[in-house]
Amino acid sequence: MRAATVTRLIFGLGLVAGISVPATADTQPGETAITCTNPASGASWQVKIDYSRATADSNPARISDAEISWHDRSDGGNYTLDRKSGELTVIVASSTGGYFLHHRCKLQN
Repeated sequence: MRAATVTRLIFGLGLVAGISVPATADTQPGETAITCTNPASGASWQVKIDYSRATADSNPARISDAEISWHDRSDGGNYTLDRKSGELTVIVASSTGGYFLHHRCKLQN
């Protein structure tokens, strides 16, 4: 088997098993910063994604072709970035039921 086929097979098996398998250097860059914006306030910030370590802002992340998701212990948020649309959804639980936030991120081509 070719190396790219083996990589895809291992990555796919990891997703089925619920294991986060980092993408290889030939499919993703090591690190990148994605700029996200709150559409209501216009505030923007960067999310640092490290594909080789499978982290988002230094938090363990699940990275697939469709999305990147992670939990940030510092704010309690559960983040999901849609890699196609750039939509970032944040779910924050609370004793009053929690809330959702929606942001837009500028993805690299």
